[in-house]
Amino acid sequence: MKRLLRYMANFKFHLLLALVLAISSNLLALVGPSLSGKAVDAIALGKGKVDFSTVWYYAGLMIVFYVVSALLSYGLSILMLHIAQRMAARMRQQVFDRLLELPVSYFDRNQAGDIISRVSYDIDVISTSVSNDFVQVVAGLVTVIGSLAMMLVISPQLTVVMFLMIPLSVYYTRFMAKKTKPMFRKRSAKAGELNGMVEELITGQKTIQAYAKEQVMTDRFDEKNEEAVTAYYNAEYYGSMIGPTVNFINNCSLTAVTVAGSVLYLLKKLSLGDISSFVLYSRKFSGPINELANVISEIQSALSAAERVFRVIEEPAEAEDIYGATELTDVKGNVTMSEVDFSYVPETPVIKHWSMKAKAGELVAIVGPTGAGKTTIINLLMRFYDPQKGEIRIDGHENREVTRKSLRSSYAMVLQDTWVFEGTVHENIAYGRAGATREEVIAAAKAAGVHEFVKRLPEGYDTVITEDGVNLSKGQKQLLTIARAMLSEAKMLILDEATSNVDTRTELRIRSAMLKLMEGKTCFVIAHRLSTIQNADKIIVVNNGLIEESGTHAELMQKQGFYYKLYTSQFH
Repeated sequence: MKRLLRYMANFKFHLLLALVLAISSNLLALVGPSLSGKAVDAIALGKGKVDFSTVWYYAGLMIVFYVVSALLSYGLSILMLHIAQRMAARMRQQVFDRLLELPVSYFDRNQAGDIISRVSYDIDVISTSVSNDFVQVVAGLVTVIGSLAMMLVISPQLTVVMFLMIPLSVYYTRFMAKKTKPMFRKRSAKAGELNGMVEELITGQKTIQAYAKEQVMTDRFDEKNEEAVTAYYNAEYYGSMIGPTVNFINNCSLTAVTVAGSVLYLLKKLSLGDISSFVLYSRKFSGPINELANVISEIQSALSAAERVFRVIEEPAEAEDIYGATELTDVKGNVTMSEVDFSYVPETPVIKHWSMKAKAGELVAIVGPTGAGKTTIINLLMRFYDPQKGEIRIDGHENREVTRKSLRSSYAMVLQDTWVFEGTVHENIAYGRAGATREEVIAAAKAAGVHEFVKRLPEGYDTVITEDGVNLSKGQKQLLTIARAMLSEAKMLILDEATSNVDTRTELRIRSAMLKLMEGKTCFVIAHRLSTIQNADKIIVVNNGLIEESGTHAELMQKQGFYYKLYTSQFH
């Protein structure tokens, strides 16, 4: 709650204006019951005892006050909608900016669907609550205070009767608010988990159908869906009980006021106009309380959503570069790793005592069985993670002593999981180097063997690729990312199963061009298809996080060790 209020303070000028409109609107509306009472007092029993001029005068004033109040309320609603949308836009921007600053480990720990849920659904819940509930709470507070003051002026005795039931109403509301808060927190969490699972199901739809696991995934979805529905039901069930119960308590209070008012009228302590005004003020007093009780569930939901959003905003960003970190310039590409130990989870080592040396311009292939730690080496080279022991050096500079930006910009990458964004083919390839010309993009595309298929697209290099490249095959997307890496001016290149989605014929066609473009660059290649790395300057064989052996293809084949077994197993 405090964090959300502090965040809203960024819009204090607009909120102050909204507060003025809310107070003005409700104060004008509070004049109505008093004028109504005066109009009633102008009506006496008996024929011809009605002072119509007085009645019409006060009725006219009531209309004027209510019309002005309605116009101010309309302006307030428009203003709050503007504030809510501005706040949502700013919050989304801050969350997005923070996501770009977070370490890779954060995305390894959290589902993509849950993160998307926080950026979209949770912020929408906050925005809706601010635009609607804030107005009700502020307006209700003004109405409650104003009505109380008027009731005390009209009859302190009836006010005491009115307040006999207030403590019960307040206690019940506080009790239920405390009870429902964890329920709404759980509801938001379950909604995020459900969104995460939906994202996974949509991404893996073809695999699910290929393995005929539709029923299995349906059962899993049903389980998650049931958990989300149950959490939603419990939160809304107990949240929806508050309004009717508080309304019942307030109606009991109104009954007591009506009975006490009748007695005071018979004792000639109050006029009918006073009783009429008091009853109207009592309704205005209890109305906001009823409304607050009804919106408590929405407020709790918004607070739970705010917790999830602020948890992302306040998530520690990737550690800053050390003081005095140097910029990597004029990179040659000499890379050494010395006695490196690393584990994602404590006590579960992934890389143990890893040492290697890659000279500038060398092609280093890293091979081994699945789970051996090959991709982890890439994570360490790019400094997505830092090793627990040992050191990594580039041109003599220890990784942690140089800026991350200059370090990572020294590498070009092609990953097994391709990534293209919604934009033209030219924009996707030119992403590898700012300011690349059309001629340079075409040259890179030709070298990657992608130029011919691009020419067949409706608009050639100006053809827009849809989100995630769904109008391209996996092989075509892989070729585009290879062309993007080729365009980069980085002196080091990382290929993580870069040809995994390219057929053998295409692979053979682009291999010579790729080798030509890799000349002068230090290249790290992770490959399961060992036939693709026979010309590597050095092959490092990894198993269980340890280097089993290293050497050229010919040297390793002659040893007939672990590499020999891996290689020969692919041809039998």
